[in-house]
Amino acid sequence: MSKREDIAKNIVDVLTDMTPPKPVLVTREPLDVLKLAITQFPAVVVQMGNEIREDDAMGGIRRGTVDVSVRGFVRADGREGSITTVDQKRNEMIERIEETLNTDRTRELTGAAAITKVTSIEVIERTPPLGEFNMIEQVSYTFTKGAL
Repeated sequence: MSKREDIAKNIVDVLTDMTPPKPVLVTREPLDVLKLAITQFPAVVVQMGNEIREDDAMGGIRRGTVDVSVRGFVRADGREGSITTVDQKRNEMIERIEETLNTDRTRELTGAAAITKVTSIEVIERTPPLGEFNMIEQVSYTFTKGAL
């Protein structure tokens, strides 16, 4: 399996198992947020993005830096005693996802010298009660040229 696939699977697994507040739905497949049931919020879509690769040293070692899109969808419910605004729900989900991903910044890539960091967060405007954001998680790792 490729290191890219290992990274994607690790991020999905970590987000699926994170402590509350946590996403109800974590997927790698694009989705139509307007077709989600209220019980499927918050939802997260993880997709691998562009990657820059370069030679790291002699001996076939290469370095890859891949952008992973973590797109989140929240829904405000307006209940008393809970987080009521879209902005509050979105901010809390962003913070929890970043904290969770920072727990193990190596993405469990044994011997791959991986490091993870959030490089950007974009708030995407939607009509309330829906909220959306796109967090770019950058993962740098090493691999051996030609190895499977």
